[in-house]
Amino acid sequence: MKVRDVMSKNVECCTNQDSLQSVASKMESLNVGAIPVVENGQVVGMITDRDLALRGIGNESSNASQVMSNNIVTIDGNASLQEASNLMAQHQIRRLPVVENGNLVGMLSLGDLAVQQQSDESAGEALSQISQNDIQ
Repeated sequence: MKVRDVMSKNVECCTNQDSLQSVASKMESLNVGAIPVVENGQVVGMITDRDLALRGIGNESSNASQVMSNNIVTIDGNASLQEASNLMAQHQIRRLPVVENGNLVGMLSLGDLAVQQQSDESAGEALSQISQNDIQ
Protein backbone atom coordinates (compact mmCIF):
# COMPACT_ATOMS: atom_id res chain seq x y z
CA MET A 1 0.00 0.00 0.00
CA LYS A 2 1.06 3.54 -0.71
CA VAL A 3 0.88 6.63 1.48
CA ARG A 4 -1.72 8.19 -0.84
CA ASP A 5 -4.06 5.25 -0.13
CA VAL A 6 -4.42 6.04 3.57
CA MET A 7 -3.51 9.74 3.93
CA SER A 8 -6.04 12.39 4.85
CA LYS A 9 -6.88 14.55 1.88
CA ASN A 10 -8.22 18.11 1.77
CA VAL A 11 -5.87 19.18 4.55
CA GLU A 12 -6.51 22.59 6.03
CA CYS A 13 -3.46 24.80 6.32
CA CYS A 14 -2.44 28.28 7.36
CA THR A 15 0.11 30.86 6.22
CA ASN A 16 3.09 32.05 8.22
CA GLN A 17 1.34 35.40 8.77
CA ASP A 18 -1.87 33.94 10.27
CA SER A 19 -2.51 34.94 13.86
CA LEU A 20 -2.09 32.32 16.55
CA GLN A 21 -5.73 32.85 17.49
CA SER A 22 -6.73 31.99 13.93
CA VAL A 23 -4.55 28.86 13.94
CA ALA A 24 -5.89 27.74 17.33
CA SER A 25 -9.47 28.34 16.21
CA LYS A 26 -8.89 26.28 13.07
CA MET A 27 -7.40 23.44 15.13
CA GLU A 28 -10.39 23.49 17.44
CA SER A 29 -13.00 23.53 14.68
CA LEU A 30 -11.23 20.72 12.78
CA ASN A 31 -10.41 18.76 15.95
CA VAL A 32 -6.75 18.40 14.92
CA GLY A 33 -3.50 18.88 16.81
CA ALA A 34 -1.34 20.14 13.94
CA ILE A 35 -1.70 22.39 10.94
CA PRO A 36 0.82 22.72 8.11
CA VAL A 37 2.04 26.19 7.21
CA VAL A 38 1.93 26.61 3.45
CA GLU A 39 3.18 29.31 1.11
CA ASN A 40 2.48 29.02 -2.63
CA GLY A 41 1.37 25.41 -2.17
CA GLN A 42 4.61 24.35 -0.50
CA VAL A 43 4.97 23.30 3.12
CA VAL A 44 7.24 25.75 4.94
CA GLY A 45 6.39 24.80 8.50
CA MET A 46 4.13 22.98 10.92
CA ILE A 47 2.32 24.23 14.01
CA THR A 48 1.15 21.85 16.71
CA ASP A 49 -1.07 22.53 19.69
CA ARG A 50 2.06 22.10 21.80
CA ASP A 51 3.82 24.84 19.79
CA LEU A 52 0.92 27.18 20.54
CA ALA A 53 1.04 26.41 24.24
CA LEU A 54 4.81 26.54 24.74
CA ARG A 55 6.13 28.98 22.15
CA GLY A 56 3.02 31.05 21.50
CA ILE A 57 1.50 31.80 24.87
CA GLY A 58 4.77 31.51 26.78
CA ASN A 59 6.57 34.01 24.56
CA GLU A 60 3.66 36.27 23.69
CA SER A 61 4.11 35.52 19.99
CA SER A 62 1.54 36.87 17.58
CA ASN A 63 1.75 34.95 14.31
CA ALA A 64 2.42 31.50 12.90
CA SER A 65 5.97 32.23 11.71
CA GLN A 66 7.06 32.85 15.31
CA VAL A 67 6.02 29.44 16.63
CA MET A 68 6.11 27.05 13.67
CA SER A 69 8.67 24.30 13.26
CA ASN A 70 10.80 25.02 10.20
CA ASN A 71 12.68 21.83 9.35
CA ILE A 72 9.74 19.85 8.07
CA VAL A 73 10.03 16.22 7.07
CA THR A 74 7.68 15.35 4.20
CA ILE A 75 6.92 12.24 2.19
CA ASP A 76 5.79 11.58 -1.36
CA GLY A 77 2.35 10.08 -1.93
CA ASN A 78 3.92 7.17 -3.84
CA ALA A 79 6.05 6.07 -0.88
CA SER A 80 5.20 2.83 0.89
CA LEU A 81 3.64 2.75 4.34
CA GLN A 82 6.81 1.07 5.59
CA GLU A 83 8.89 4.00 4.31
CA ALA A 84 6.53 6.39 6.08
CA SER A 85 6.70 4.41 9.31
CA ASN A 86 10.50 4.34 9.17
CA LEU A 87 10.65 8.09 8.50
CA MET A 88 8.33 8.84 11.43
CA ALA A 89 10.40 6.64 13.75
CA GLN A 90 13.70 8.10 12.56
CA HIS A 91 12.53 11.68 13.12
CA GLN A 92 10.25 10.89 16.07
CA ILE A 93 7.25 12.61 14.52
CA ARG A 94 3.56 11.73 14.51
CA ARG A 95 2.45 13.50 11.36
CA LEU A 96 3.91 13.68 7.86
CA PRO A 97 2.80 16.20 5.26
CA VAL A 98 2.40 14.39 1.94
CA VAL A 99 3.74 16.28 -1.06
CA GLU A 100 3.76 15.71 -4.78
CA ASN A 101 5.83 17.93 -7.05
CA GLY A 102 6.58 20.04 -3.98
CA ASN A 103 2.93 20.79 -3.24
CA LEU A 104 0.91 19.66 -0.22
CA VAL A 105 -1.62 16.97 -1.19
CA GLY A 106 -2.38 15.32 2.15
CA MET A 107 -1.36 14.42 5.68
CA LEU A 108 -0.36 11.06 7.08
CA SER A 109 -0.63 10.52 10.82
CA LEU A 110 0.63 7.81 13.10
CA GLY A 111 -3.04 6.94 13.65
CA ASP A 112 -3.52 6.39 9.92
CA LEU A 113 -0.69 3.86 9.98
CA ALA A 114 -1.97 2.14 13.11
CA VAL A 115 -5.46 1.72 11.68
CA GLN A 116 -4.05 0.35 8.44
CA GLN A 117 -1.72 -2.07 10.21
CA GLN A 118 -4.60 -3.30 12.39
CA SER A 119 -6.67 -3.89 9.27
CA ASP A 120 -3.85 -5.87 7.72
CA GLU A 121 -3.42 -7.93 10.90
CA SER A 122 -7.16 -8.53 11.15
CA ALA A 123 -7.31 -9.63 7.55
CA GLY A 124 -4.37 -11.98 8.16
CA GLU A 125 -6.04 -13.49 11.22
CA ALA A 126 -9.29 -13.96 9.33
CA LEU A 127 -7.48 -15.65 6.45
CA SER A 128 -5.68 -17.96 8.91
CA GLN A 129 -8.96 -18.94 10.54
CA ILE A 130 -10.65 -19.54 7.18
CA SER A 131 -7.71 -21.71 6.08
CA GLN A 132 -7.82 -23.72 9.31
CA ASN A 133 -11.57 -24.31 8.94
CA ASP A 134 -11.04 -25.58 5.39
CA ILE A 135 -8.38 -28.05 6.58
CA GLN A 136 -10.49 -29.56 9.38
